[in-house]
Amino acid sequence: MGATLRALRALVLLLGFYLLSLVLLAALAGVDVLVFGWGHGPLTAKVGFVTVLLAIPVVRGMLMLRTPKGEDPPGLPVTDADEPRLWALVRELAAAAGTRAPDRILLTGEVNASVSEEPRLLGLLPGPRRLTLGVPLLIGLTEAQLRSVLAHEYGHFTGGDTRLSALVVRGRVQIGRVIGQFHAKADGKVAADRARQARASAKRVAKGRKAKEIDTTGVGATYRTMARIYTAYGKLYLRASLSTARGQEYAADLTAARIAGRDATASALREIPALSASHDFYLDSYATLGLQARLLPPRGEFFGGFGRLLAAREPEPAKPRAELPEMPVGPYDSHPPIADRVRRIEALPADGRADEARGAALTLLTDPERTLGALEDAVLLDELLACPRAAGWEELLNASMAAGLAATQTPLHRALTAYTGRPATLSALLDVIDDGRLWRLAERLPLSEVAAAAKGRAFREFVRPVLLRSLRTMVLAEFSACSLLSWEFSWTGPATVRLPGGDTGTGDAGPEADLDAALQAAVADHPDTGRLRALLPSAVQNV
Repeated sequence: MGATLRALRALVLLLGFYLLSLVLLAALAGVDVLVFGWGHGPLTAKVGFVTVLLAIPVVRGMLMLRTPKGEDPPGLPVTDADEPRLWALVRELAAAAGTRAPDRILLTGEVNASVSEEPRLLGLLPGPRRLTLGVPLLIGLTEAQLRSVLAHEYGHFTGGDTRLSALVVRGRVQIGRVIGQFHAKADGKVAADRARQARASAKRVAKGRKAKEIDTTGVGATYRTMARIYTAYGKLYLRASLSTARGQEYAADLTAARIAGRDATASALREIPALSASHDFYLDSYATLGLQARLLPPRGEFFGGFGRLLAAREPEPAKPRAELPEMPVGPYDSHPPIADRVRRIEALPADGRADEARGAALTLLTDPERTLGALEDAVLLDELLACPRAAGWEELLNASMAAGLAATQTPLHRALTAYTGRPATLSALLDVIDDGRLWRLAERLPLSEVAAAAKGRAFREFVRPVLLRSLRTMVLAEFSACSLLSWEFSWTGPATVRLPGGDTGTGDAGPEADLDAALQAAVADHPDTGRLRALLPSAVQNV
């Protein structure tokens, strides 16, 4: 569908909203005329009052002529003077696409790139353009792949998509506002009726009578019926506008393949889903690792550490890149499935451009470390920026694990407090074990019905794994509180603990093996805490 037809379709959809509103207003006016024709009286006044109340949200929605301007996402604006190489590439690709380059570039912390325009007269006249570019793309893509991503976005400019979006967004906002107003009115009616019934019920109770159950069934039904009418049209509007958006994505992919090459476009489409998954993992497991200890990574590493993760785990994303997810297209999806887009691009004739621009896209930045640090200042919340910085990732890990262990409350903690009536400490637990009360304490643990019904050895086998895990956590917390515990940081796997008296706690011998044996002895059928006390700091060793 060409730009002219898509513009006409967007305009027709928007006019449909006004037509629907006019039809509903006419229907309300018809009800008034019909009722007034029967005569005057309380019922006539009531109907007139209701129709006016129903008409107000409709009229308000029709008069909302201005489309809300989208605010910039959190990001770092960069000028030509800041990043001349990036701007040169942006202008080069705009010229190749035959379109006007963006007026602004905004770097963000997301795995995404987008273009936007603020047109005038509902998209009939062009306006300022903005390119939003996620720094994780610069970190994870080659320059050729980034060229493909940018060329794809310029495909939206050349297709007129960014200018037509003003029409589409306006319709969505107006329909959504009208629906919201009707629901708000209905909710207000329900709340008022509920309060009225509650007051009446309180009066009945005060007179010694039984309170009536509050029932708001049917209250606000007229408002909700009006909302359902607009919701039905809103669904039609979304289906039509978003199906057009999927066609726009295919067209933009062809622009990318023409400008950046078939192979670079296909590889970028394969890479981005894996890159997005890796970035989510990085944020959860590394960048925000120190939040519990109110500590941030070294400056620039909140985003820069993502590159270290990718370099360390380079072989891992190969499978997700090769096996693209086969996702069905939903009626409200704005993008076609990645697998379908890749197949379409890879079906194009070879263009002999497989070896172009293999260098990292991050080198387009004049000073990546400076830019990554400035991006943190622009994107992170002020509360986070107020946190001190760790000297390195090892310090960040150790501080995080120490804070986590200090705050951990295992099922055994809670059971011990309930059993003894005192704070749950490792020393108190060892005393309970030495007194022969471990299995009575274990009865206070949260248990399944089968475990709670078990007796003797069967009961002990059910609860022993929970006891082992909780006891190990309490022991590690004790070591940590005495500054005797550290952790081995890794970009390729989970952190491993370093126990007192040795290096990394792994293998069949050494501190880890000694601790495991001591823990097993402490929760054996006939518990013995001697081996465990011998491993613990002096403050806990003595009964």
